[in-house]
Parts: sequence; structure tokens; C-alpha cells
Amino acid sequence: MATKDQQPKKLPLFPLLSLLCFASIFLALSFSKRASISKETIHFRPTPTVLSTSCNYSHGSWIYDPNWIPNNYDSSCKEIFKGWNCISGNKSNAKDIIKWRWQPNGCDLPPFDPVRFLQTFRDTNIGFVGDSLNRNMFVSLFCSLKRVSSDVKKWRPAGADRGFTFLHYNLTIAYHRTNLLARYGRWSANSKGGKLESLGYKEGYRVDVDIPEGTWADAPIFHDVLIFNTGHWWWAPSKFDPVKSPMLFFEKNQPLIPPVLPDVGLDKVLKHMILFVERRMRPGGIKLFRTQSPRHFEGGDWDQGGSCPRVQPLLPEKVEELFSLKNNGTNVESRLVNQHLFKALKGSTFHILDITHMSEFRADAHPATAGGKKHDDCMHWCLPGITDIWNDLFITHLNNIKARN
Repeated sequence: MATKDQQPKKLPLFPLLSLLCFASIFLALSFSKRASISKETIHFRPTPTVLSTSCNYSHGSWIYDPNWIPNNYDSSCKEIFKGWNCISGNKSNAKDIIKWRWQPNGCDLPPFDPVRFLQTFRDTNIGFVGDSLNRNMFVSLFCSLKRVSSDVKKWRPAGADRGFTFLHYNLTIAYHRTNLLARYGRWSANSKGGKLESLGYKEGYRVDVDIPEGTWADAPIFHDVLIFNTGHWWWAPSKFDPVKSPMLFFEKNQPLIPPVLPDVGLDKVLKHMILFVERRMRPGGIKLFRTQSPRHFEGGDWDQGGSCPRVQPLLPEKVEELFSLKNNGTNVESRLVNQHLFKALKGSTFHILDITHMSEFRADAHPATAGGKKHDDCMHWCLPGITDIWNDLFITHLNNIKARN
């Protein structure tokens, strides 16, 4: 305690006022600068250095933000398939589709930074293996990267349907088209007879459950990262009619007798293809399997007058009505396929990219009749659109895996 003889010295008034004045000016300028920066970057969420590895990014809700403009790409990207370009196809809600943000429960899913991605994954080969839904996702990634790095070589690495190398970073992304993962082709009865012929089969599709399709067989030894999908073609009556052109499964070059149904065939293909990739993948390679992308046909399937006219995401109760296994409706395929995937992937070294639940809400994000289609396309997705969010999730997983390793 200070005594009368030891009172604290008083500070001169003028220097104190000068200091306060300077501090006020500094804070005002700082706030002004910060406000200016905020105005410029209001539509961007910064990517944290370390992302939460405990967050379940696949469960959450869609939040509409009229001011949200993701800085990915626009409808001018030439790699976008005409039928998926909903803005140029004049879909009524095309520009609103990207204003719905996915908000995971209890955490954030940051949009990926294409420049940072190119820098982080320099000298890396990334392959998308699967049907046209994986191409949907591949095109989304390409367009995002092309916007920030235009020095690109187009080629077809390791049997790919299409591929691009971003030359400044030596990063290659490629799409390997395969409907079933396994090799398949037309089968006709042999005039000399055989096991299938003796059962009355005259024609169909031969599916070799233990042989990968040639379009991607070399992908595991070329790519550092592979992301697979399959499912949409397994129950496609327009292609594999169960009576006129059934799927006939072969293993070790012999038909499976008695013939098995497609769901059993899928289990066998998944088992063999997972083993094939794990044996052939280059050391340190990252393997992911994307879950099934949901369709949103209402009023019937695609060839039965089904359509997807909605312009807003579904409510949770409607999601369950459309996709519940109990209801066994037109769109039940996605959850059925996922049951097979989860069973097959258990105990493997694959990582699962679960996009199904978040996508089930987005009945508004398909091309539908955009561009003058004869039938509604309620299976593929508009670009820009929801597959951009899939890539946010994909790259978040890659960053987390890279951080752990």
C-alpha cells in the first residue's frame, strides 16, 4: 500500500492523450481493412490447417444462403457434359442449386482450395473408377482445378476414358469408365451345348466376377489415389433384362451353376475386385470407395414417366418415404447397394466416402428435363452442383489421411 510519501507518479496528460488518439486511429484503420477483406471474401470459408478427424461429415443438413457463391467454376467449363449443364440448359433452379450449403452436425466441411490442393498433391496421380456418376464427380474436380491452372495436357493414362495432367504441378486426374467393375460382354449359346445351354439359356451377358474390366485393370499400379463406385447398372432392366438378356456369372472361366441373381453376383465381384486392388495397388496408395448416389424418380422409373420436378431439397420425412428399405420404392437401390458395399469393405484397407445420406435430400439438383431431354434425368447431377460437395468431402478425407500418415 502506498504511503503519503510514496504516492505513484502522475503521468503527463499530453502523452497519454496522444497514445489514446494513436490507438483509436490504428483500431479504426484495422477495422476498416478487415471489413474490406471480409466484403471480398464473404463467400469463402478458410480451410483449417488440421481438419477434425472425428467429425462425421456425412450427417447434417442443407442450409440455404442466398449470398453463397462458391468460388469453384461456372457453366463455361467445356468438360461439362451438355446434359449436366443445367445453367445453359435453362433449368429453372439451376443457379439456386449451389446456394444450398451442407452443414455437418457439430463441425464444418470446408470447400477445398484448388490452388492449395494442386500444391499439396503435386506429383500425384488420382483415378476415378466407375460408372457415369464417378465421371460426374471427376468433371467437377477437373473444372475446379482448371479454373486456377490452365496449363493442361489431355491424354488417356492407364486405359482411362479421359485424363488430364496439370503440367505446372505434375498432377494427373483420370476417369476410368466401368459399369460393373468386372469384365462383361454378350454371351450366346454354343451350338455344341454346355452347362448354361442345358438349362435353356440362349443369350445374355457373361460377367467374369474375378476379372477386372480392361479399362481400369492397370489403374492400381499407375495411380496414387483411387476412388471407386459401382451399383447403378446392377439392376438395369433396360440393359440386363432378367429374361431376354440376363447376367450370367462366371468364375475361373466356368459358369456358376446354378445361376445366381445379380445381388449375389455383386457380392462376388466386390470381393474379387477389392482383393485385386489391394494386391496391385502401388505402395502407399490410397483407396476409397464412394457409396451409392441416390436417384429421385417420383411417379415411376425413368422409362415409366418418372420425374424429378422439385426445386428445393426434401424434408427428412420425405427422404425416408422415398428411400426406406421397408417401402421398397423406385429409389431403394442406393441403400440396397450400400448394404453390399459395407459388407464387402469390412476388414479391407479401403476408406469409405459416404455421400448417400447428404445426397438423398437433393431431389432438386438433378438435370431433369434441362436441355430438352426426352426422359427426366433424375440420376445424374447438375454441374455446378452437389458433386462439388462430394469433392469437398473427398479432399477433406485425403487431407486427413495425409496428416495421419
